[in-house]
Amino acid sequence: MHKICVYGVGAIGGLIAARLALAGFPVTGIARGAPLDAIRRDGLLLLADGATQRAPIRCVETPAEAGPQDVVILAMKSHQLPAIAADIAPLLGPDTIVVTATNGLPWWYFHGLDLPDTAPLACVDPGGALWRHIGPERAVGAVVFPAAHVVRPGVVAHVFGTRISLGEPDGTSTERVRALSAALETAGFTETACADIRADLWTKLIANAAYNPVNILTGGTLGELLDDPGTHGVFEHLMSECVAVALAHGVSPLMPPTEILARTRDYGAHKTSMLQDLEAGRTVELDPIVGAVHELAGRLDIDTPALELVLSLAQQRARLSGCY
Repeated sequence: MHKICVYGVGAIGGLIAARLALAGFPVTGIARGAPLDAIRRDGLLLLADGATQRAPIRCVETPAEAGPQDVVILAMKSHQLPAIAADIAPLLGPDTIVVTATNGLPWWYFHGLDLPDTAPLACVDPGGALWRHIGPERAVGAVVFPAAHVVRPGVVAHVFGTRISLGEPDGTSTERVRALSAALETAGFTETACADIRADLWTKLIANAAYNPVNILTGGTLGELLDDPGTHGVFEHLMSECVAVALAHGVSPLMPPTEILARTRDYGAHKTSMLQDLEAGRTVELDPIVGAVHELAGRLDIDTPALELVLSLAQQRARLSGCY
C-alpha cells in the first residue's frame, strides 16, 4: 500500500489515518476548515492509552491536490457521501480500492446480488451518483467497530475497540483485501479479514437502526435505555423487524437481537454517535441507516410498523433541531 487517502479526518477517519501513519504508511487526509488548518499546523494528534502521539500525515483540501491513490477510505458521515461523488475522480487510478468506512447500508451493496430490484437506494445513493462516479468494482466492504471522538479539530481520542471487518462484496479472498487487511493489522486493528461482509454489515446496521433513532428521541446513555423495560422492548421489536428484512434479502446467519443487546452492555456508559451529532447541532445520518432498512422492506412488501413509526418521529426530532 504505497498511497492511502482518508477522505474525512473526523473521529473514525482520524483514528484510521493516525494509526496507519504511525505504523509507517504514507497517508494523505482530505479535510476542510478548522480540521485542515489544525492538522497542517500541528499534525494529527491521537490520544490513546494515556498517551498523545503526533501522526505524520499530509492533509489537503481537495482530491486534485492528493492525486491518484492505491486506497481511498471514505470516512465521512454516510449521508455526506453523495455530495462528493462527482469530485472524487482525481483520487482514482486504474486499480484504486475504495473502502466505505461509514455507518448504514453502503452504496455498493447490490453489486453482484441476484435480487428483483437492485436500483440504488434513494436513502443511500440518490440518483446513483456514487455507483456511477466510483464504480462498484472498486469497492471493498468495511465495518468499523471502534469508537472515537474529536476532542478538538485535529485531535482524536480512541475510546474503545480495535475491530475492523474487510471483505469483497462477493465473499472471495483477494490479494487487495489481504494487503489492506495486513496494513490495518500492522496499524493495530484486529479481526480484519471477513468472508461474509454483508452479514457483518447487517449486524452493525441492525443495532444502529434500533439504538440511534430511539436515542435521539429519548436522550440518555445506552445503559439507561437498556435498563428500562419499555425502551429495551422497543429495541427488541425494532431489531426483529430489521432481521426480517435482512433474511428476506438472503443474509444469514445473523447475530440474534438478544445477543446484540447483551453485547451492548459493555458500552452502556456511552451515547450513540447520532445523539452526539444532534446535541452538537450536526446533521444526522438517519436515512442511510434507518431509512435504508425501511426502503429495503418496502421493496419486498415487508411490514415494519415499529421501524416506520420510530423513523418518522426521529426525522421530525432532527428536523426541529435543524439537523436533518
